[in-house]
Amino acid sequence: MTTQTVRVVIYFAQMGFDLLAILLGFIVAGMIRHGAIRVGLDTTALLTLLPVFLVISIYADAYSHGGVASRIGIQRVLTSLALALAFNILAAFAIKEATNLSRMFLFLGAAVAGVLLIVERLAMVRFIRVHLDTRFMRRVLVIDGEPIVAPAGFHVIDVADHGVTPDPDDPHALHKISSLLFGADRVLVSSAPERRGNWSLYLKGIGCNGELLLPELHAIGQLDASDGTSLVGVPVSTGPLDIRSRLLKRSFDLSITVPAIIALAPVLLIVAIAIKLTSPGPVLFKQPRMGRGNRLFHVYKFRSMRTETTDNAGARSASMDDDRITSVGRIIRRTSLDELPQLFNVLEGDMSLVGPRPHALGSLAGDELFWHVDKRYWLRHAIKPGITGLAQVRGFRGATDHRDDLMQRLLSDLEYVADWSLMKDITILVRTLTVVVHKKAY
Repeated sequence: MTTQTVRVVIYFAQMGFDLLAILLGFIVAGMIRHGAIRVGLDTTALLTLLPVFLVISIYADAYSHGGVASRIGIQRVLTSLALALAFNILAAFAIKEATNLSRMFLFLGAAVAGVLLIVERLAMVRFIRVHLDTRFMRRVLVIDGEPIVAPAGFHVIDVADHGVTPDPDDPHALHKISSLLFGADRVLVSSAPERRGNWSLYLKGIGCNGELLLPELHAIGQLDASDGTSLVGVPVSTGPLDIRSRLLKRSFDLSITVPAIIALAPVLLIVAIAIKLTSPGPVLFKQPRMGRGNRLFHVYKFRSMRTETTDNAGARSASMDDDRITSVGRIIRRTSLDELPQLFNVLEGDMSLVGPRPHALGSLAGDELFWHVDKRYWLRHAIKPGITGLAQVRGFRGATDHRDDLMQRLLSDLEYVADWSLMKDITILVRTLTVVVHKKAY
C-alpha cells in the first residue's frame, strides 16, 4: 500500500470521526436541553448542518496532509463548524423558522462538538506521528554524485547503485528512476552541479514536491525547517494535483468509464470481430508509451494495421495513403473507434479520460524526436495521459510533419497541466464529441 493510499484512508477516517463528533455533540446538547433529540426541527437542523460542514471543511483543506497530520487542522475544522452553524441560522431566518429553533440546542451542541473535534483531532495527530510516520508521508533523498548524511525519516536512493541518471534523451532511464521514486511525496536531490538542470527538469515532470540540495547554502541555514532537518533545498517542483484533486478526477473518470464500457460492449465486440475476420493477427495493438511521472505503460488500441507492418516504436506516423492500414482499420481510425480500448487503460489507472495524449517513444516531429524539439516535453507527464485532451479539441492532431505540429500540442498540454479543473475536463469531453470524426485521422 503506497503512502498516498494510506493518506486517503486516513482522510476518509478523519472525515468520519469529524461527522461523528458533531453528531455526538448535538445528541448531548439535545439530552441536556430536552431530555432527548427532538424529531423535527432538531434533527432537520442537524441533518442540514452535517453536509454543509463537510463541504466547507473540504474547501478549507481540513482533509489534507497539513489538515490532518498537524494541529492547524483543528483551527480549520472549528472554523468550518462555525461557518456551517452560521449558514444554518441564516437559512432558518430565511424560511422563517428561526423562532422555533432552540438557541441553547444549537450553541451548546456546537460547543460540545467543538470539544470533541479537538480531542479526536489531537488523537489522530498523535496516531499518525507514533504509528504511521513514514507510511503516511514518503520522503526520499536521492544521491547523485554528492553524498550527504540522510536525515531521519528519509529513504535513501543512490542512483549510482542502479546505473542510471536523469538523461532527458533516454526515456528508459527516466522510467527506471521514476519506478524507484514511485509513490514519493517529497524528493530531495543531492546532485553534482552539472546534473542539477536535468534533475530540475525531471522533478517537474514527475509531479512531486521536489528540491535540489545546494551544499553552499547549508552554512546560511533556513528560517524554519518544516521536517525538522537542517537541509537547505531549493524547491523546483510541486505536484500539479493534490490528493483531493486526484480523487475528484479519478472518481469522475470511473463514473463515466464503467458505464461507457458496459454501454459500448456491443460496439467493442463488433469491431473486434471485424478486425479478426479481415486481417490475421491480434485484435488489440499494445504499445509502450510514456505515462504519468515519466513511467512507461502499454496503451491499448484496436489494431488498424497489418501485423507484419506494425511500427511498435511509432517512428512512422500514419498518412492519408498509408499502405499499412487495413480496410477496417481505415474506418475505425477515421471514426476514432480504434481508441475505445483505452477505456480499459483508464479503468486500470494508467490513463485518464482527459489529459495530454501519450506518444510512442519513436514519435518524430519532422526528423526530430519529440523531446529533442523542446525539453519541456517531459513536463506534460506530470499528470496522467488522456484519451482526449485540450490539444485534440483545438484541432492539433494527426501527423507531426513539422516541428510546429508538436509545439502547438505541447503548449496546449502544458496549459492543461498548469490549470487543471474538473469543469475543464467536462468541457473538453463535450467538445470531443464534435471532433470524433476528423479530417486528420488516417
